[in-house]
Amino acid sequence: MAPKRANRRIRLLLAVFLIAFAAMLARAVWLQGVRAGSLGRMAQSQHREVQPIPAARGVIYDRDGIRLAIGQQATTVFADPHQVTKPLAVARAAEQVFGRKVVRASDLYPLLVDRTKGFVYVARKADPKLASAFVRRGFDGIGVQPEERRAYPQRAVAAPVLGFAGLDNVGVAGLEYGFDKLLRGRPGTQTIVRDPFGRTLDTISTTPEREGSDVFLTLDHTIQAEAESVLRRTVEAWGAKSATAVVLDPRNGEILAMAQAPSYDANAFPKVPADRTRNRAVTDAYEPGSTFKLVTVSAAISDGLVTPQSEFTLPYSIPVADRIIHDAESRGTERMTVAHILSHSSNVGVVTLAEKVGGERLMEWIDRFGFGRTTGVDFPLESPGIVLPLENWSGSTIGNVPIGQGIAVTPLQMASAYAAIANDGVWTQPHLVERIAGHRVPKPKKRRLLSATVNHEIARMLADVVADGTGVEAQIPGYRVGGKTGTAQKPDERGGYSGGKYVASFVGFVPASKPRLVVLVKVDEPTKAIWGGVVAAPAFAEIARFALQYLEIRPDASR
Repeated sequence: MAPKRANRRIRLLLAVFLIAFAAMLARAVWLQGVRAGSLGRMAQSQHREVQPIPAARGVIYDRDGIRLAIGQQATTVFADPHQVTKPLAVARAAEQVFGRKVVRASDLYPLLVDRTKGFVYVARKADPKLASAFVRRGFDGIGVQPEERRAYPQRAVAAPVLGFAGLDNVGVAGLEYGFDKLLRGRPGTQTIVRDPFGRTLDTISTTPEREGSDVFLTLDHTIQAEAESVLRRTVEAWGAKSATAVVLDPRNGEILAMAQAPSYDANAFPKVPADRTRNRAVTDAYEPGSTFKLVTVSAAISDGLVTPQSEFTLPYSIPVADRIIHDAESRGTERMTVAHILSHSSNVGVVTLAEKVGGERLMEWIDRFGFGRTTGVDFPLESPGIVLPLENWSGSTIGNVPIGQGIAVTPLQMASAYAAIANDGVWTQPHLVERIAGHRVPKPKKRRLLSATVNHEIARMLADVVADGTGVEAQIPGYRVGGKTGTAQKPDERGGYSGGKYVASFVGFVPASKPRLVVLVKVDEPTKAIWGGVVAAPAFAEIARFALQYLEIRPDASR
């Protein structure tokens, strides 16, 4: 019996071996035949890796070659959780080296022990010295990669204009966003071979990156910084909510400064409230008040309805439909010329002229001046302002719009309108970008706004505003100045006007005989005074005086 039992056991064992062999053979056939392709690709991916080569982002320069936005060398530290042997020690060391603001051990540790991941950031775009110090600690599973970090060496200067490029060097605001495609360039790639421990053995192919294009602006960082400084002092002096300024060259539409206060350090963009980061000169519309009277007066003179010497008998107030329009300062009935109406900013006089022009023709002039549509400036998210269509006008609209209420414009639109007067009646498209390396920049558009004869009369009238009208605080010793004051109540959410909330502004050009600068200053919600001639005109004079001296522009006044 014993030999028979032994034979049965041998046969049973043989059967087991045969079954096992058949199963392994079937598995081998399935792997070699059915799964060969996918497994081959998987094996290849485990020792071959395609890595991106980031392209250097283009530099943004001011008109004199001062760097406003640059790329700084940084080092990204990463980890492979499969190879990290001391995750807790790595997490604690990272927090110690890079600081809690960059890395928290409590956040990093769970990622390092998660074996479902093959890649985890330890510190993104870190200081290269700190990254080197961390790597020297010799932890397993740690790697580094050079990257570029966007930086703004002038800090707060022109911050809302420049905008910001985020962690991945992608523009998210301002010119960084508007010209992101050109600034970013094109990344390259490299294919590397790694050993089973993740160490690089060889680079087998490379596609080179293409660096981003440098952008050269029309901004002058010195004038920009001075304008920002003046606005900060103005906001503080008058207890205002904010202030905005535009400085441009009327001959070619180049924007020399586009400033606002309060501002912020561009390097701290992610931590700044969104309300402060937008470029208000381009994106925010406001009711301009008396600076808009330029349109009404220009229309009346251009259409041959009046001359600067035409006289009108004007009471202190006049009814317009269901409204009573009156002048800012109490007075008796006076005889005024058109020139006097503009220089002393008579609401009654301007409404009288508007009624002669008529609503339909006035709307045509509003469009001709460019209000209600964008200027086409090379900056993203420009506002067209707000212009009520003629079919929606009420009976009192002819009393509101001609004096700059019930219509909203951007600071840049208004500055561009006055730049046309300063440029012999020719409107030139404002622009911020002078040139882009390797690319063609379109020339600014131009159009005639007023005839040379009418424009000369308007310019002379605006000079009278500063010489002996509402704009005397805008005077600059040695220079003749032309311009206009504006004081406007702010509309509220209900469609009416807020008691006690005003916008004070002044916009003008200098030297009046041959203008080289147009400067607009807008002050939002001043509390210690409200008048444009008191609040904004002195800021205009301060900014313009500095720019005239800085640019060495010769005086044109005899005294």
